[in-house]
Amino acid sequence: MPKWRIGYRTLKTAVGAALAIFIAQLLQLEFFVSAGIITVLCISITKKESVRASWERFVACVIGLGYGSVIFEVLGYHPISIAVLFLLFIPTAVAAGVKKGVVTSVVIMLHLYTYGNVSVTIWINEIFLITIGVGVALVMNMYMPSAEKTLIWKQVKLEECFKKIWKEYASYLRYGDNSWDGKEIAEVSSLIEEGKSLAMKNIDNHFLRHDDYFYHYFNMREKQLDVIESILPFISTLDRTVIQGEKMAGFMEELSQAVTPGNTAGYFLIRLNELREEIKKMELPKSRAEFEIRSSLFYILHEIEEYLLIKKMFKPDPKRTRTVSEKRLNRDHNGRDTN
Repeated sequence: MPKWRIGYRTLKTAVGAALAIFIAQLLQLEFFVSAGIITVLCISITKKESVRASWERFVACVIGLGYGSVIFEVLGYHPISIAVLFLLFIPTAVAAGVKKGVVTSVVIMLHLYTYGNVSVTIWINEIFLITIGVGVALVMNMYMPSAEKTLIWKQVKLEECFKKIWKEYASYLRYGDNSWDGKEIAEVSSLIEEGKSLAMKNIDNHFLRHDDYFYHYFNMREKQLDVIESILPFISTLDRTVIQGEKMAGFMEELSQAVTPGNTAGYFLIRLNELREEIKKMELPKSRAEFEIRSSLFYILHEIEEYLLIKKMFKPDPKRTRTVSEKRLNRDHNGRDTN
């Protein structure tokens, strides 16, 4: 059974609708309930989306009032006129880029039909209804809960999965352990998708700054995941008895300990070059099997280098890097928040 709860958006919608109706009723406007309907339609999930949607609805309503006034006065107040009105208004709204305001405008246009006439007083009444509905929605939408805490926790979980993946790769190379089910790769993919979506909403909730750190972070990890997935088939072909596999396992274990928001790629690129030179100095392959192992090793090295270069290009935020480190320290052995 779904958990019953009242979210912040539901609360804003309820308060906003009641406030809009109260103001419209206080001003003794006709169809004052419509102000609440407009407010409900204008409540959005981000601040920038709220401004865009409110503007579209206001413009669409004004266009609708113009169309309604002309068509009803020319063709009369009967259902055929409504059909003609919609046939002309909807394409116009879409062409003007205000299609989100179509539903809101229908409410306003049908008021004209109910009045049975058009006058300056009626226009003023409708403009006031639109202004109150849109205005209250904008005020309600000025509060948006910060997504940063959630984004940081997704960051922490994602990095724990990355650590686990590198450790499992190392374990296979060193011990031939193939008991890992690979669930962390699927979990990382899901965390990245959720993180990018939430980061985009976070960006749209800031007017004065373009805080795209988290979006770039999850985008960077997505590229790294592609590298991790690409080397999996090659790791499975390596013979754990060869010394090169042992060296590679050691490098991957070291790499797993350094999965952080900070940038340690420079150090590991040096270590990677050292490992590549060690492998180059080894005896040439004496059999086809050894040749294939050596080829796989060099491919894995090449891909890990790409993994590190992706991280090197990312610009970390020192403040958030410290926050993630603190969050990680506050987790207990079961991976839960101990705060």
